[in-house]
Amino acid sequence: MGAPVTVSGLNIVAQTRDGEQPIVRDLSFSIAPGEVLALIGESGSGKTTTALALMGYARNGCRIAGGSIRIGDADVLALTPVQQRALRGRSVAYIAQSAAASFNPSRSLMDQVVEPARIHRLMPRAEAEAKAVALFRELALPDPDHIGARYPHQVSGGQLQRLMAAMALISDPDLVILDEPTTALDVTTQIEVLRAFRRVVRERRATAVYVSHDLAVVAQMADHILVLRDGAMRELGRTGQILQAPANDYTQSLLAAAQPKVRDAGRPAAEAAEATARPLLEVTGLSAGYGPLDRQGRPALPILQDIDLTLQRGQAIGVIGESGSGKTTLARAIAGLIAPSGGHIVFDGRELGTALARRSKEDLRRIQIVFQMADTALNPAHTIERILARPLQFYRGLRGAALRARIAQLLDLVQLPATLAQRLPGGLSGGQKQRVNLARALAAEPDLILCDEVTSALDSVVGAAVLDLMAQLRRELGVSYLFISHDLHTVRSVCDEIVVMQHGRKLTQVARADFERGPHHPYYELLARSVPELRCGWLDDVPDAHEVPDVPATA
Repeated sequence: MGAPVTVSGLNIVAQTRDGEQPIVRDLSFSIAPGEVLALIGESGSGKTTTALALMGYARNGCRIAGGSIRIGDADVLALTPVQQRALRGRSVAYIAQSAAASFNPSRSLMDQVVEPARIHRLMPRAEAEAKAVALFRELALPDPDHIGARYPHQVSGGQLQRLMAAMALISDPDLVILDEPTTALDVTTQIEVLRAFRRVVRERRATAVYVSHDLAVVAQMADHILVLRDGAMRELGRTGQILQAPANDYTQSLLAAAQPKVRDAGRPAAEAAEATARPLLEVTGLSAGYGPLDRQGRPALPILQDIDLTLQRGQAIGVIGESGSGKTTLARAIAGLIAPSGGHIVFDGRELGTALARRSKEDLRRIQIVFQMADTALNPAHTIERILARPLQFYRGLRGAALRARIAQLLDLVQLPATLAQRLPGGLSGGQKQRVNLARALAAEPDLILCDEVTSALDSVVGAAVLDLMAQLRRELGVSYLFISHDLHTVRSVCDEIVVMQHGRKLTQVARADFERGPHHPYYELLARSVPELRCGWLDDVPDAHEVPDVPATA
């Protein structure tokens, strides 16, 4: 049974050049034992900052400036630093967004899962391992008796996320904090993880805080929703009431942004006319993989197999599939980041070199890629100004006042204030970093942008704004997109056609006119059903992803 949680008058400030700036303002709420409270809001609203404060923790540059936090009988903010450290991992457990970044690659999974129990001296090693195996079963992990002997790189992302949950639960904490735990997962894996999390939370009657920007996911997990904006509470209520009759204008805007929206697919008339003459991109028989090549030129780890794709100037094509389907490898091959083992890539009528070293500076400028994880794509030691200046200097030769003016234009284009130019990436929210990632690609004024899950880590409002911006740039500039995603609703909102991939093969291709008409390929239908709907009880109705077997490609 979880413990009651009471937060009163919580204030958290961040240290800036101009003094301390409030980031969480006079926040008060309570959670009954065994209930789940969701913290919802856009990037920078204070969700994670509030969740971390429940452990008595504030990130570098931040300070808990006032208020009280009680978990059961413990007054968290009155504890000494040593007592707070004893609280973390024992009474309060934290499940982070990125399990891959949270596990040590050099230690076995079992070593790391039992570590909290060993650090807090809760039980002997053998007992901790037995308890871990029982948790593996509860969380529906495969081969629960032996999976602990593996290393992080030997399991999937969804399995690693559930292993992190086992690590959090092994100490029987009074409060579990789940911080965007399914954001980085594909939709079919997300269903498995959500079901496992919900089952364990319900069966253990755990008190939990679920941090998310995804209202549809929250609808499956939470008893109550607290809506945050600019560090202040905008609305608090039962999940059903918030979803069906939100009282606050901001909550209403979050719900509106979460609804699928078809964006204008119109292309400039001149570009559309040219598109009928010559495709911008033609991919034929493309195969690629990783590792050394054998005597036949085949890679040790083949990924893509015989992919055909044609993209017209000003067109947007979506590529969907689960993790491991080859979506990102396709984008990397087109960008020249890996050399294909077979096939051809023709761009604007001319065959491209198979690797970056064989491509001209103009080839590099005209094809840009926006990576999924802005955290790793942006140099943490460089200011935003320096990050955006590099492509402007390299491709356009800009210097001085012209360079600074263009950087300001790019920031405005992606709806960021010019004052962010002097900050480091670590001082930005996830959504802000992703918009900088997009601005860097736009700096080259490309013809084709390869978008690799560019909105998967963004909240619904920011994600919708990015998609609207991309549609606007497409209309005004004629830029083309290859839009990679596991979210079929997102792809359908921005793309003219959808390519469906599984296990490195192209299964089928669906045109916009046929999005709502069937029947479609069974795997396409599975992906469509796996996107969470904005209603309570959806998770109980959706069939298990494994009920649909692998199926052959169709024309």
